[in-house]
Order: sequence, then structure tokens, then C-alpha cells
Amino acid sequence: MITSEDLAQQFSIIIEHTHPRVWELLRQCYVKVINPKPYLTRTNIKTCIRYGRYIAIYCPDRLINAIVAEKNLLTEVAEYVGLVEVVCLNANNLLRDPLSNLKSAYPHLWLDLLLIITQEK
Repeated sequence: MITSEDLAQQFSIIIEHTHPRVWELLRQCYVKVINPKPYLTRTNIKTCIRYGRYIAIYCPDRLINAIVAEKNLLTEVAEYVGLVEVVCLNANNLLRDPLSNLKSAYPHLWLDLLLIITQEK
């Protein structure tokens, strides 16, 4: 079975080789494949859909608009490797949110996001 890390790496390699301009933006972001865990309850069993993996791109403030502008291209590549959707998230907002428990719940992700928002181009 293909792991989430393998899918993220395949996605990045395809972008790197086919769209170098977009790769220059994407390499400054944190790319992660998310496996949603569906929770079936009595209310949503009838509307249950097939859950698929999607890719999350965590971007610093300075790149979010450029990445969102390329979302159609990124979605096309994501579908090619078997992912459902591309989601662009602002890493600065996630780290500065006072109600976020990201630091305690996912310390490795928190450190990776801290690294990408402190990098200078």
C-alpha cells in the first residue's frame, strides 16, 4: 500500500519536473497528505460518501496568494496521483491562533510550520 509520505513525495516530484515555476513556490511550503477518518453516526449514514485522501499545502503569508492562483494546476496533479482535493492553508494564521492546540497535539507539524514561516526567500 502506498503511504501518505510516498504520495506527497510523488506529488512534489511531478510538480518539480513538469512545472518548475510552481515548484519554486511549493518548495517553500509544507506539503502533507491527509487521510480523513470518517465517523459514521446515525444522522450521516445515508449521506456517507467515499472518503479519499487529499493534500494540504501549508503556506506562509507571503506565498498563499501565489499558491491559490495555481490551485487548478495543483488539483490536476493531485488527481493524477489519486488524491481528491488540494487545500491551501495559511501557516501564519494557524500558528498565531490563540485557541489552537496544534503545538501540544502535533508538535512535529508545529515545528515544521514554524520553520517555513520564518524562512526568507
